Amino acid sequence: MHRLYDPVAALMRDVARDIMMPRFRQLASHEVSEKTPGDYVTIVDRESEARIEAELAALLPEARIVGEEAAAEDPTIVSRIAEGPAWIIDPLDGTNNFTEGKAPFAIMIGLTIDGVREAGWIYDPVGNRMCHAVRGGGCWVDGGRVHSSGSRGALPKAAIATYFMPEARQADIRARAEGKLEIVDIPRCAGEQYPRLFLGANDIALFERTHPWDHAPGALMLEEAGGKIARNDGAPYRLDVPGTGAIAAATPALWDMAAEILFE
Repeated sequence: MHRLYDPVAALMRDVARDIMMPRFRQLASHEVSEKTPGDYVTIVDRESEARIEAELAALLPEARIVGEEAAAEDPTIVSRIAEGPAWIIDPLDGTNNFTEGKAPFAIMIGLTIDGVREAGWIYDPVGNRMCHAVRGGGCWVDGGRVHSSGSRGALPKAAIATYFMPEARQADIRARAEGKLEIVDIPRCAGEQYPRLFLGANDIALFERTHPWDHAPGALMLEEAGGKIARNDGAPYRLDVPGTGAIAAATPALWDMAAEILFE
């Protein structure tokens, strides 16, 4: 997997330079549309995915492609995610931020084999930060290996994505967290949220939606850095097993604490 680092990283930087950043804060109204209420797609999402798909197909022809925008058009491609090698692509993570002309946003690519996360890349075009992980090979940020330890604040810092939850559940989660967790702002970008966990800015993240393209690379990075991700009930987070919700934490001990506070 290490042999793929340079070409994939170079592709992500090229897409950011050629397609993404020239349109940052320059989108025309006809270049943005809603897939579902409040969930936007732009010309950048579509052009970036097409470019990434074409070059990854040439790099590893035997691998299938599971892209966010392709899956929006044909959801059945996700059902085959456990069959052989597959590239998982989020061509513009944080699209809503991008449409509002603000960071963070990212390009994310994961490589799986038989549904198992084997490698992942997250590129932040604004900060020029490249995160990378290989199963069994550690988590790396801009060439340096990182180890997750948490923020070490008075209370664990928890980024809780409540906007996809019913109102009653939102209220319950916030009531459980009061006085035990410090609720912090979410970046609305998984490509930023995962680095916040393994780089020490946040301790815990609670996700309601767990689409493969949002989590395949970052979840592997977190695990390789020493953190933990699992379903709310403790079941392993697997791309090939449908489910709703997941807790990600900078350490296994923080994961246990979050699960006890929020769900027991």
